[in-house]
Amino acid sequence: MRIAVYGATGFTGGLAVAELGRRALTPILVGRDENRLRAAADAAGLPDAEIRVAALDDSTTLTTAFADCDAVVNAAGPFTRWAAPVIEAALAAGTPYVDTTGEPHYLRTVFDTYSEAATRAGVSLVPAMADDGGPGDLIAALTAAHLNSPIDELVIADLRHPGPVSRGTARTMAAVLALDPFEYTESRWVPVEPDATPLRVPGEADPVEVGVLTTPGIVTVPQHVRARHVRSRIRADVAVLFSALTPDVVDSIPATLTEQERQGRWFMFAQATATDGTRTSGWVTGPDGYGLTAIIAVEAARRLAIDGARPGVLSPAQAFDPADFLNHLSAHGVTWGVRQESEISSSR
Repeated sequence: MRIAVYGATGFTGGLAVAELGRRALTPILVGRDENRLRAAADAAGLPDAEIRVAALDDSTTLTTAFADCDAVVNAAGPFTRWAAPVIEAALAAGTPYVDTTGEPHYLRTVFDTYSEAATRAGVSLVPAMADDGGPGDLIAALTAAHLNSPIDELVIADLRHPGPVSRGTARTMAAVLALDPFEYTESRWVPVEPDATPLRVPGEADPVEVGVLTTPGIVTVPQHVRARHVRSRIRADVAVLFSALTPDVVDSIPATLTEQERQGRWFMFAQATATDGTRTSGWVTGPDGYGLTAIIAVEAARRLAIDGARPGVLSPAQAFDPADFLNHLSAHGVTWGVRQESEISSSR
């Protein structure tokens, strides 16, 4: 199986190339700089990997680079700036597309701009297959499915503790924070209501203080969950750190992280409240967000190549069976659960 990786010279892209090699899949490294692509292949332990030089402004060459591949993984952010030519080349090549974005404004653009084109082309585009957007969307679907009454509100929260991030993540978060935050109300995206009610979360003795941040789930969850409100939150101390990301601070952050620095856990939490007052909560957590992002993106690309999905722009939960995908990740230290009152359904 041949999987193209655009952005292979970056931190997350390099991890995706290495994951493809670990799984005995065939990575095709695509980018604009032959020397950097070769260095990335060497760093991933795959010195004989095929590389293809294709610049973003050369649509013909980029389309040709994807044409004989079974799927494309795009790991080159910020996606708002650079993803459009990769998506358009994947559509022209008829090749399924996955990316690792965490940028909600970009996600809105993808759903608004490419849904009809992807359907016409018979191609599945599945953005946001990273440690936040992918598991967050999947656990939201499982959480919502446990309620019998219509859903009034669904909150999706990224509740990981503060920890090291790569320069690419810092740059992305600074770009997200520079844009107006939004949430979903009454079938449309609207400015965020100023509310940061603490969340009661499994494993936390006290309610978790949260801040407001637009996360990928604000865009992906309404694609498949019917709720009057969809809102997103982030741990308050992390929100404070992100708000301090000036350009100078971002430039001072290392481009990559050591394995030791990647040992923190990520934690995505969903809480759905029905119109009758019943409530369900769900959570999914795992180690090494960067390593898991590579695993998630590669597994998504593999599934699209083998099993396919309906054409169009799809949220993770529309493209893949949520419980089956999360259970696959259990081999990598991921656990998840859904709770309604005393009922529990989980991977453990």
